[in-house]
Amino acid sequence: MRAGRVWFERQRSILDLALSSLWRRRGKNLVLLLVYTAVVFLLASVVLFSNALKREARLLLAGSPDLIVQKLVAGRYDLIPAAHAERLAGIPGVARVSGRLWGYHYDPVTGANYTLMAREENPPPAGGVFVGNGVARLRGAGKGGRLSLRAYDGEHRHFRVEGVFAAESELISADLVLLDREDFLRLYGVPPGQVTDLAVAVPNPREIDTVAAKIQAALPDSRVISRDEILRTYDAAFDWRGGIILLVLSVCLFAFAILAWDRASGLSAEEKREIGILKAVGWETSDVLLLKFWEGSAISLTAFLGGTVLAWTQVFLLGAPLFDAVLKGWSTLYPEFSPAPLVAPELFAVLFFLSVAPYAVASIIPAWRAATIDPDEVMR
Repeated sequence: MRAGRVWFERQRSILDLALSSLWRRRGKNLVLLLVYTAVVFLLASVVLFSNALKREARLLLAGSPDLIVQKLVAGRYDLIPAAHAERLAGIPGVARVSGRLWGYHYDPVTGANYTLMAREENPPPAGGVFVGNGVARLRGAGKGGRLSLRAYDGEHRHFRVEGVFAAESELISADLVLLDREDFLRLYGVPPGQVTDLAVAVPNPREIDTVAAKIQAALPDSRVISRDEILRTYDAAFDWRGGIILLVLSVCLFAFAILAWDRASGLSAEEKREIGILKAVGWETSDVLLLKFWEGSAISLTAFLGGTVLAWTQVFLLGAPLFDAVLKGWSTLYPEFSPAPLVAPELFAVLFFLSVAPYAVASIIPAWRAATIDPDEVMR
């Protein structure tokens, strides 16, 4: 018990001296701390936001079809006969097959692309639409307003906005417009008996790959896409976008690395003289190393905590205004949402060891060199 108390008091005394030493050189240390915090803030913001978006995508796609079947013509997807749904429904392991009607619509007024879909269950009344928050905001068309869309024949179709999706679903519904089936067919001129793709429900997840292979054999001119493949595509897209941001920031990161290494690997004459005095009054080399370790740890840990808190606030409370345009990916129609707070210990552990450990360790090396020299020589 007494040995533990002595050890604790020793560490506290060394930490007090380390903090007072940092305070005496507060000008240089404050500049380093601000730059250090800014670098951690940028890194943590990109990592937290990209991982939060990937998690949101997984949650939103949890209700998507297990398999999507598209017809390919010359390597590009085309309309597929709705009658194929009956053929696929007879495959063992398939619970349900439904044809979907959806497409994209370019709006020359705003320069945005909308996603139009025919709603089969609880559709809007004929001549009416349900729109996402982004469409309503961009076109100024709230509930009861009017939305004009140019049809395939050049004529403009006018729709009444029957409702606007809740803001909580904006990540997936910002650009969405839901129509009645007949309105969709008239707008796009889709031939009778044709659908955009087929959605296949497979209750047993272990049978998805087997069912996909059987569908591919039954329809050789088709492409079968699983929900897992879509999720991997989203993960790759967000990782790629996050990597682009980190690449742009790499110049700043490199400059900071040079600054930190120069600061940590070189001691000023005042610091060397301080080490010489400590050695002269009886300090061991291990005590000096511990002192410098606490100095480096105090700066790096403060920068880590400050940068992480600022990144958390920027991403989860303010909606990541610094990087949302790049990571969300919309060109004109941006969804406005704040991702749910992400608690991922492994992410914080990686950020901690990348930001705190290197600087704390690097600060020990020059201290060891100075501590092994004769005190008289150091003070001279």
